[in-house]
Amino acid sequence: MGVRPSRLLASLTAVLTVLLALTMPGFVGVAAAAPVACGPSYSNQVVDTPWPLARLRPDLAWPLSRGRGMTVAVIDSGVSTAPPSLKGQVIQPGKDFVDAKGTGNCDLAAHGTFVAGIVAGLKLPGVGFYGVAPEARILPVRVLEDEQKSFDEQLPAKIATAIDFAVNKGADVINLSLVTENTAAVRNAINNALAKNVVVVAAAGNDGASQNKDAVSYPAAYPGVIAVAGIDENDQHVQTSTSGDYVDVAAPGVNIVGPAPQGGGFGQFPSGGTSFAAAYVSGVAALVRSYDRSLSVAQVADRITSTADHPPDGHNAQVGYGVVNPYRAVAAITGKGAAAPPGPKQVALAGRKPDPLHGARLAAIWIAFAGAGLTVALWVGIGVVRRGRRRQWRAGRLSAADAGLPSVPALRDLSGSLTVRAPTVRRSQAERGLAAEERRGISMPGATTGRSI
Repeated sequence: MGVRPSRLLASLTAVLTVLLALTMPGFVGVAAAAPVACGPSYSNQVVDTPWPLARLRPDLAWPLSRGRGMTVAVIDSGVSTAPPSLKGQVIQPGKDFVDAKGTGNCDLAAHGTFVAGIVAGLKLPGVGFYGVAPEARILPVRVLEDEQKSFDEQLPAKIATAIDFAVNKGADVINLSLVTENTAAVRNAINNALAKNVVVVAAAGNDGASQNKDAVSYPAAYPGVIAVAGIDENDQHVQTSTSGDYVDVAAPGVNIVGPAPQGGGFGQFPSGGTSFAAAYVSGVAALVRSYDRSLSVAQVADRITSTADHPPDGHNAQVGYGVVNPYRAVAAITGKGAAAPPGPKQVALAGRKPDPLHGARLAAIWIAFAGAGLTVALWVGIGVVRRGRRRQWRAGRLSAADAGLPSVPALRDLSGSLTVRAPTVRRSQAERGLAAEERRGISMPGATTGRSI
């Protein structure tokens, strides 16, 4: 019985589609299912908390803010609406600058869906993965077809238009996990977003290990943009993360887990990248803005940098002002103008900040010492009074026993004759027996057992 050509063609097409999904650069799925229309499909679940969340602990800030009311625009490869952790989190329709008929929810690279999950993924029962700001919402804006470098001369203009679109749609935070050319259009779009009080977060770039490691990445290097570098599980700068004076903060950027576009499961980008580090910071920006909506763009940036876990030198080109700290970024807010401006002079080394209670603590220490001294004086005074009453307040010397001190033999006057008496030695049988009786009951270490008393 022969095989129909139509079935053979369908089978070959399915196999090729699976192979393409499995060989996408950097993307790994533990359990793969057949891909569907748009984006790779994985069903593997994440039970344990991924290391970036264990390191940052954004959930500590949730009693104060969960990002409610915030819209985070993810300008990327698209954001799928299919993952359970993004159910109801993605605003539709978004915008697709790759496919004019699309709505921004097709993600062939899984990149934008990962970013969106990190920003605003839901905390689901039995799932270890969750987003930094689970009550924020995602505005998907698709400008990339995949995660490969593009030489499309029109791409910078598309990115600029996408930024303008996000601003006009009311985005509170814009996440740009991409790099592009430094063009007037992009620069103007960034400046317009900042002028409209929209926080802009961008990846510092992944050329740290290449020949262009000293190249400046845009839009991260534009003034006012929060540029994010990557760290690993040991808080060390990821080698591929681009360094530069424009880097503001750092966040996890290697071995990143996130929701797959299809299949209801999760995948992993082992090589990671500053794209995902930027997503963690965008989530923190949403928490901060939701908690205090009176803060300006500059104040949000200041809050994030000044509360980060600073490196020993306060600031450097690799991690900026250090690893973002979600709880402190939110909890440290006290009102307008409360954020300390970033800068080496304002940043405490190794994350230590001036103690506002230092004066009170010092005063408490002195009071404690004074109280202890007073207590000693009172006890000495009580001893003197008791001694005086026994002597009926007659003049005399206080003995060591009266003072509660160990007795010390009085020194003899050596000017006269000194009689030295030898120790008494018991010589009679009775006396020797008495000595033996006195020694009884004293147990010495056993010579054979080695046990002590």
